[in-house]
Amino acid sequence: MPVAHANGVDLFFERAGSGPRLLFISGTGGDLRNKPNVFDGPLAKAFDILAYDQRGLGRSEKPDVAYSMADYADDAAAMIQSQGWNEALVIGASFGGMVAQELAIRHPARVTRLVLACTSPGGAGGASFPFHEIDHLRGEARARHMIPISDTRRDDAWAKAHPDQYALFVAMGAADSFADEPGHAMGARRQLEARATHDTWDRLPAIACPVMIAAGRYDGIALPTTQEKMAARIPGATLQWFEGGHMFLIQDRTAAPAMAAFLTQA
Repeated sequence: MPVAHANGVDLFFERAGSGPRLLFISGTGGDLRNKPNVFDGPLAKAFDILAYDQRGLGRSEKPDVAYSMADYADDAAAMIQSQGWNEALVIGASFGGMVAQELAIRHPARVTRLVLACTSPGGAGGASFPFHEIDHLRGEARARHMIPISDTRRDDAWAKAHPDQYALFVAMGAADSFADEPGHAMGARRQLEARATHDTWDRLPAIACPVMIAAGRYDGIALPTTQEKMAARIPGATLQWFEGGHMFLIQDRTAAPAMAAFLTQA
């Protein structure tokens, strides 16, 4: 099992593909055992991809201490170093985008180009959906709550008009094969605690590498207004919209090629 000792913790990782070096930082609750993941999509055909289970999650170490966003960012920087890389292209999705912001601010030499996908800066720029407030919801109840938020087109009227598709989304959202593993609940809770206090707003102008903000038009988690504020706050950042909600990377087939094109610009 590939494990890197990074920033004082053992982090499980996978690496595959060929091409420019790309670090992919996953979202809330990310676990590489969940399929499909980044290695199953088109990015794996264009990049040498490194992805990992963040501390407290998946097959990585789960220290029972408070986690900070700085810890997650330092983990990411250490993962880049663990492969013998000096620097990398970076995609951060959702919570991973929060980590990626901290990474680019704390370790600017490690990030050559950055895609911030369906994420938020916190502070005056606007926070992402407060997942810590629904931590008590489990299974189908949580899935039903999140479906119309993840994609604002999927409201009650849509659910009634598309019962079979709605039932499929509920089943997919409720599935969590690893929820009962030792340490899972603690690690997930620690991540939510760090997420709740995330705020890079005042420091965003310090991000010096080229940045693409990638967002779904119907995302109720990382709001469109927040994406616009981030794009205006980061010097030279570009904002690109895609058809979909929080999962636009799966919903819009043009998303991955557009992100790849940005990352490989000379």
